[in-house]
Amino acid sequence: MLLYAGMIVFFAFFYTAIVFNPKDTADNLKKQGGFIPGIRPGERTADYIEYVLTRITLVGAIYLVIVCLIPEVFLSNIGISAFLGGTSMLIMVSVPMDTIQQIQGHLLAHQYEGLVKKSQLRGGKNRAGARAGQRSGRNRR
Repeated sequence: MLLYAGMIVFFAFFYTAIVFNPKDTADNLKKQGGFIPGIRPGERTADYIEYVLTRITLVGAIYLVIVCLIPEVFLSNIGISAFLGGTSMLIMVSVPMDTIQQIQGHLLAHQYEGLVKKSQLRGGKNRAGARAGQRSGRNRR
């Protein structure tokens, strides 16, 4: 299992190193006039991006190790024949999270629609009626 975990961490860093080049990102930021506050453009920006990227990759690799080793621990130590692979665990976690996020978005949109309707009822009709009554009252005097 230790070899399995080591390979996961190695390939996480290997993939990140192949796909993402901090020096190109720093050069693109410099060419387009962008910068990271507190960091000078150029080589220092590339070093900072590489530092942040290493930390993020480490956290992601540890997460992947945990997700991939949980089924292995269930199978070897507890004796439970786990049909839960790493992918199925990711799906079981991400689907409920996405569902909850969509429900919250729907409820927020519904609440917003209700607030808009209330403001139109109170603001639009009452103000127009009050203004009309004030105008007609002024004209009578």
